[in-house]
Amino acid sequence: MEKILDIIEGIAYEKGLPIENVSEAVKESVIKVAKESLDDEIHYDVEIDKKNKTLHLYQVISVCSDEEKEIHQNQKNFISLSEAQKHDNEIKVGDELRYELSLEDMSRNAVNSLFKELEYKIQRLIEAQLFDKYKSQTGKIVSGNVVRIDHLGNTYIEIDEIRAVLPKKNRIKGEEFNVGDVVNAILKHIGIDKQNGITIELSRTTPKMLEELLKLEVPEIKDGDIEIVNSARIPGERAKVALMTSVAKIDPVGATVGVKGVRINAVSKALHHESIDCVEYASQPEIYIARALSPALVINVTIADDKKAIVSITHDQKPKAIGKSGINIRLASMLTGYTIELKEIDNTDTQTTQETQSNSIEILSSLFKD
Repeated sequence: MEKILDIIEGIAYEKGLPIENVSEAVKESVIKVAKESLDDEIHYDVEIDKKNKTLHLYQVISVCSDEEKEIHQNQKNFISLSEAQKHDNEIKVGDELRYELSLEDMSRNAVNSLFKELEYKIQRLIEAQLFDKYKSQTGKIVSGNVVRIDHLGNTYIEIDEIRAVLPKKNRIKGEEFNVGDVVNAILKHIGIDKQNGITIELSRTTPKMLEELLKLEVPEIKDGDIEIVNSARIPGERAKVALMTSVAKIDPVGATVGVKGVRINAVSKALHHESIDCVEYASQPEIYIARALSPALVINVTIADDKKAIVSITHDQKPKAIGKSGINIRLASMLTGYTIELKEIDNTDTQTTQETQSNSIEILSSLFKD
C-alpha cells in the first residue's frame, strides 16, 4: 500500500479525527482482512513506515523452549529455541521472529473487504467522537431544525451533524412544530449501539429546561450570584422555582423576574407561555412551604412526621393555595418535597393559641422581609 500515511492523513482531516485513531483503525482492518483471506490462526502485526509512508504486514512467531513448543495448541505462532537458533545463534526464549507478507497478493475480494472494514471502523470512530461530544452536553439546551414529524407526533431534529428525537411525551402540551422550525430542548439522554449508532432523546418538559433557560436569561444565575435550589413544572401550565443568594444586595426573586417581568416573561414565552412563580428559598421548612404556596397567605405551618406539613389557612385563601385543578398545591409539594395538607381556619376563631399566633406573625413577616 503505497503512501498509506497520505491516505490516513486525508481521512483524518476530512472526518475531523485524530491521525492516531485512524492509523489504528487501518491496522486493525488490515489484520482482520488478513485473517479472513490468508490464515485465521496466524498472529499478525502491522507497521506504518512514516518515512516512506508505507504499510507493512507481518507474521509474528514467538520463540519458546523446546518443551513449551510441544504444549502450544497453535503451532503456527511458536517456534522452538533449538529450531530458531539454526538461523541465529543469539536468539533466546521470548524473542519474536517477524516475516513480512505481501499485501500485493491479496485478492480483489480481499481488497474490497478491506475498504468495507475500514469504512465501518471510521464510521465507528466518528460516532464515538460525536458520542463524547454530546455526552458532555447532557442536561444542557441544544438547538436544531425540525426535519420530520412522524405519525405518532415524534419530532426529529437535526443538530449539527446528528439527528435527535423529541418524543411526543416530552413535548409541551399544545406545542406544534413544522418542518424547518428551530427548536430548543434539553439533551435528556444519549446512547450508542452497533445497530442504530447514536440515539439522542430530547425533552422540553423536564424542570431542567426551565433552569437552563433561566441561566441564559438571568446573568446573576449564570454567574452564580443566585442559585436555583429546586424547580417544579406541570409543563405548559405552571412552574415554580426556588431561588437563594448569599449576596446581600441582590434580591433573588426581583433579579430573576426582571424589570417589569421582562426576564421571566422571556423564559415563559420559550416554554409555550408557561406561568412561572419565583419563590425565595428558606432553610426553615415552615417558611419555605408558606412561600411555595404563594399567592395564598397562610396562617400557620406545622411539620409532621414523614415529610408532611399541616398548613392552616383561612377560607378565602384556600382556593388560592389549591389553585386551578389543584395545580398550586401540587407544585408547592413538588418544590419543597413535603406532602401538604390544608387545614381551614375560621377568620373569627378566637381560640388560636399564643404559639400559633407567634408562628403566624413570624411566617407572614418572613414572606416579605426574609
